[in-house]
Amino acid sequence: MNSRSAKEGFQTSKPNTIIGLLSTSSCLALAVVAGCASTESGGGDNEVSYFRKREARPTASIFSPLDLPTPNSVRSAAGAPGEDYWQQRADYVIKANLDTETGAVTAKETVTYTNNSPDPLKFIWIQLEQNIFRKDSLGSLTRPNASIAMNDSTTDGAVLESLTSSGSDLEYHVYDTLARIDLDTPIEPNGGTFEFDVAWHFNIPKRAFRRFGMEKVKQGTIYEIAQWFPAMAVYDDVHGWNTLPYMGSGEFYTNFGDYDVEITVPRSHIMAATGVLQNPEDVFTQTQLNRIAEARQSDDTVVIRTADEVKDPASRPAGDGPLTWHFKANDVRTFAWASSDAFIYDGCNLDGVFVQSVYPKEATPNWEQSTQMLRTSINGYNNRWFKYPYPEATNVNGPEGGMEYPMLIFCGSRKSERGLYGVTTHEIGHNWFPMTVNTDERRHAWMDEGFNTFINYYSTAEWFEGEKGRRGSAGGFAGGMTRPNQAPIMTHADKLPRFSLGMTQYAKTSVGLVLLREQVLGPERFDAAFREYIRRWAFKSPRPADFFRTMENVAGDDLAWFWRGWFMETDNLDQAVETVEQTQDEKTGQWVVTVPIFNLEDLVMPVTMKVTYEDASTEKVKLPVEIWYPSDRFEQTWRSDKKVDKVEIDPENVFPDIDRSNNIAYPAWNNYERRKQQRAREKEQQQRRGRRPGE
Repeated sequence: MNSRSAKEGFQTSKPNTIIGLLSTSSCLALAVVAGCASTESGGGDNEVSYFRKREARPTASIFSPLDLPTPNSVRSAAGAPGEDYWQQRADYVIKANLDTETGAVTAKETVTYTNNSPDPLKFIWIQLEQNIFRKDSLGSLTRPNASIAMNDSTTDGAVLESLTSSGSDLEYHVYDTLARIDLDTPIEPNGGTFEFDVAWHFNIPKRAFRRFGMEKVKQGTIYEIAQWFPAMAVYDDVHGWNTLPYMGSGEFYTNFGDYDVEITVPRSHIMAATGVLQNPEDVFTQTQLNRIAEARQSDDTVVIRTADEVKDPASRPAGDGPLTWHFKANDVRTFAWASSDAFIYDGCNLDGVFVQSVYPKEATPNWEQSTQMLRTSINGYNNRWFKYPYPEATNVNGPEGGMEYPMLIFCGSRKSERGLYGVTTHEIGHNWFPMTVNTDERRHAWMDEGFNTFINYYSTAEWFEGEKGRRGSAGGFAGGMTRPNQAPIMTHADKLPRFSLGMTQYAKTSVGLVLLREQVLGPERFDAAFREYIRRWAFKSPRPADFFRTMENVAGDDLAWFWRGWFMETDNLDQAVETVEQTQDEKTGQWVVTVPIFNLEDLVMPVTMKVTYEDASTEKVKLPVEIWYPSDRFEQTWRSDKKVDKVEIDPENVFPDIDRSNNIAYPAWNNYERRKQQRAREKEQQQRRGRRPGE
């Protein structure tokens, strides 16, 4: 039913109810009946108004089955990859050079693209994400204040110097942050390959503060480089070619592949990157190599390059000219890197994973804890969800506030321990979502940011004992749900209203999953289902339906009401009680207690009720969400040897109830006196303000 009729019913009258077993033309109830009456019962309009209308949305109720894509042999009805699941692959060999004098990167790459689809491909699409910094890009024209902040940061984007295959030029057409390459011969399906070469360059934007950039510090300059190379767009079984432009808020959807990358930087620089360094003996001193060997065996942090050594020429290999750093990474979805002459460097071991941090002197002493924060976060996620699948993990302090890449994260916090841990545990959490479970972030940012924010909620307690993250409390989140211009979680990131990305994709998703885990399914059922979702879709690309189906199949529950109400719609929750009715059974002496409970908005949740008796003893009652199947009014009736003094809905504030003023009720005699006293207080306050009652 709609919220208006529910509220009107709550404020004015309630329908007749029947205790016992009854059958009418429209309802069947046992012991407790949710306000239902046929036209023969003489109930009237108020009675009927509580029925849950079957056409509310407009042809389904909140409990109706979801209209999900039809299962097939690629994606099963159980939410798992089917026997015919396929995905494309893109492998890269890249050679790049950082020119610190001009702030330019020049590079060449060879891309080997494998077509595992059943379709021959007559053309391919590549991403040119640097083009967002052009003045005429969609991102610049439509969202000048988008999350990557293009203001005063325009460049020529990715300048393609050549694009060839087997030495012959390829025909291509650039459209904003994408380029289509037309092929003379289609790429064969089911394993056909195509190899091509690209040469390009770009200037590093000087004032961008999101995702990458450069920053001058006291002892040098920090460069953080990402979204920097022409990368294959994704061709999949759901959308074919994924050609949504890069506009800033929506992040990335990429192919898994192997990367063999050589980057030439000034000799004074220390580098960090996705992957494993292949030539440490060329780029570190013997002293540093010894310290790295020690760090790889130590649970405690070992400093590899100290703050005092940063400007000491002896802390870099002897010789002249730049150095080339060679990295390899297998089965990752992208590649990023950082380079600086100001980096302090430390590291430690976690079950064979080399955990590291690089940071400037300005970040001390706070960043001296960074590597242990990183280690603590990874260890927690390993134990709760899925083992970290990569050999290394590095935290970089620089211009970017917080961004994630395979094995590499950028964290900008320097002064606050709480801020540094919050960003660190969040960004490394992204190595589960979307680096392992490869989400289409441009369409479904909540499956990346929201899932990650959810796992961060429990990670906080591992560094700050006894605490939980800030984006998980449903009671605290309720106020934000009443803001105007709400958008469903399922909205694409680039289509959200300004300033709502964090609320919908991060916070609301996290709050919803905490609700699902702690109040709906319980930790045992939820954890088993969530772990299975990660296991099924590790190094694959799920869609929302795959997540919904996996959670329902593994947990063993129909959650259509939850997905629809929390993820697909923007409705609110307002559970209410008005009074407590109790009469004494003359034969047994027991009290027969009846408490009408109301759902005044369109969102539904289970009910938790605390009953306080006259002797101050309490009892907790939990009612499942199924009580709202037929109606927005439900009566809870029980017998008690003690008289009830008070009933409170959601006493622990675990549900996102937008109006808690109607969550407490008293017995009718007590309730009348309390309301009389309240009216007297209101009258006195109004008279003091010089107003007549009722104005």
